[in-house]
Amino acid sequence: MLQFPDETQEILRAIRNVIREAAPDAVEKISYQMPTFVLNGNLVHFAAFKNHIGFYPTPSGIEAFKQELAGYKGAKGSVQFPLNKPIPYELISKIVKYRVAENAHIPRRIPCCDV
Repeated sequence: MLQFPDETQEILRAIRNVIREAAPDAVEKISYQMPTFVLNGNLVHFAAFKNHIGFYPTPSGIEAFKQELAGYKGAKGSVQFPLNKPIPYELISKIVKYRVAENAHIPRRIPCCDV
């Protein structure tokens, strides 16, 4: 994160806070070399690039919000939010909440040992 300009670092911190508020029980980790939030499986990943923020809410997260995301570049499981335009924090929050609800049916993984 420190390799990016201060403005980009602020955006990354803001996205992290939005995700934490939308998914307070999620655990943070690094996966695919990106900040990742996990709750009964991966919820979302995000990362900064030179000209955009990549947001990765899985293909289902993209599909569920395809109309709201129509103005952004993206792929099956990702969207790019350009750094020269306002970041849609409210939309990010809605997508994260959708992913939390989607993952709610997945049983929690509880570490166990062999007996």
